[in-house]
Amino acid sequence: MGSAAFGLVSVGTAYAHSAEAMIVWRALLGVAGATLMPSTLALIRNIFPDPRERSFAVGVWAAMTSAGAAVGPVVGGFLLEHFWWGSVFLINLPVMAVLLVVGARVLPESRNPAPGPWDLPSVLLSMAGIVAVVYAVKEGALHGARLDVLGAAVAGVLLLAVFVRRQLRLPAPLLNMRLFRHRGFSGAVLADLLTILGLAGLIFFLSQFLQLVQGRSPLEAGIAELPAALGSVTAGLLAGRIARRTSVRGAVSVGLAAVAVAMGSCAWLAQDTGYWLLGPVLLLVGVGAGLAFTVTADVILSSVPKEEAGAASAVSETAYELGVALGIAVLGSIVTGVYRGFALPPQVSDAAAEEARGSLGAAAEVAATLPGQAGDALLDAAREAFTDGLRAAASLSAVVLAAAAVLAWYLLRGQRLEESPAKATEQVAEPVA
Repeated sequence: MGSAAFGLVSVGTAYAHSAEAMIVWRALLGVAGATLMPSTLALIRNIFPDPRERSFAVGVWAAMTSAGAAVGPVVGGFLLEHFWWGSVFLINLPVMAVLLVVGARVLPESRNPAPGPWDLPSVLLSMAGIVAVVYAVKEGALHGARLDVLGAAVAGVLLLAVFVRRQLRLPAPLLNMRLFRHRGFSGAVLADLLTILGLAGLIFFLSQFLQLVQGRSPLEAGIAELPAALGSVTAGLLAGRIARRTSVRGAVSVGLAAVAVAMGSCAWLAQDTGYWLLGPVLLLVGVGAGLAFTVTADVILSSVPKEEAGAASAVSETAYELGVALGIAVLGSIVTGVYRGFALPPQVSDAAAEEARGSLGAAAEVAATLPGQAGDALLDAAREAFTDGLRAAASLSAVVLAAAAVLAWYLLRGQRLEESPAKATEQVAEPVA
């Protein structure tokens, strides 16, 4: 159902006639897409009862996720260079068609025998609370502590508090908050949330840096980001073995620390930074994130009974999506806040100046309308300001990821990946012999 809806909504998104319509279609696309990732993790939990096989399966799952994330910008860049923008959504149709045909034949059924009712008030409370908090973060960074910003922040926190209280009282909650009593589960979820918060916003703006600051085409920018995916694929496949040979908290903490180092190195980015620095930085980001995310996914699945695998996977995916939203809101607000302060050439009118300060893309459009040196001066100033904002966001991202690494070290202490029964028997028998 999710795959079919994703394909159909992609058509509507491709032919959106306004920004408002695009937002609505994208929201529906998010609803459809949210059915897929938790379901795949839950299936892995049920298909592979053997812990070692499950760890490898989670590694393959994480590797394919990274591979898809790598192919997406490259394919999208190719389509944008040769076709109209809606083609990046229509490409979803053949992919979903393959998934429907193949999935119907090979995916086994897996369900909670007593799932309980679907609680609509909980859905509305969670959505309204998150939207209000994100609105407060973004508007507060741009306009300060206005009355509407403070009101949204208070309302968002209250709505989320009511949501949590409701989940604790419902006999069949939408989100089982009692799962967080397991320290390994809560530590893994928190590590995921902070990691993606630190990564999402910066990766989002790094794509703009590659295109609008360094002048790469969409296809070239997509290819430039491939080292991150290659590192993530490799680390994901090896993550289970590494965590068993060392420790869970060691693997997660080292992975997050590696990403923190990579983000910290972005604090020295400049307009003319060569790919000799960007390439290794992206590779290190991929290796660290692939190692951490794969191990935490395995911990999350291993911490709950298999009938609750869907709920646990949904919590993991919710943390991921919430981290994306907050990361783009927080880090994006920093980039935008720094960017908006750049000096403009005297030839620029007030209206054009306001438009140019809206975004780097808008500044490029305004610069194209100005004569000669004035346009070049405007574009150079805008690019430098955007790079300054990116450096500031990278510094905060490094701090967040370093904090996540420390938290993972303490919250995941004593946590181990499950061993297969045969292996566990051998480990017990050897000392006795």
